[in-house]
Amino acid sequence: MLKTDAKYHIGQVLRHRKHPFRGVVFDVDAMFSNTDEWYENIPEDVRPNKDQPFYHLLAENDQSYYVAYVSEQNLVPDETGEPVTHPDLHDLFGDFENGVYPLQVQLN
Repeated sequence: MLKTDAKYHIGQVLRHRKHPFRGVVFDVDAMFSNTDEWYENIPEDVRPNKDQPFYHLLAENDQSYYVAYVSEQNLVPDETGEPVTHPDLHDLFGDFENGVYPLQVQLN
């Protein structure tokens, strides 16, 4: 069955369930919309199903900032209450308020 309702929303801070990074959602795909090459590079034993929402995150870990593309099954809400420090955040979002970032630009 195809799941089309995203559990998380733009501006929400999430963390990866298994890997040590967190980030802010800036876009959501109702189902997998990346390349087959990207998908095939994920080890088969941990490869997520394509039929679920995938999230674009302005992500950070202890060493770097980047954009991540993550399946819904691998994300959980970040409960730290701490802001994300990704340098591109202010291109899209306003100041961190009540645990979320308000969108400041119109997206398609």
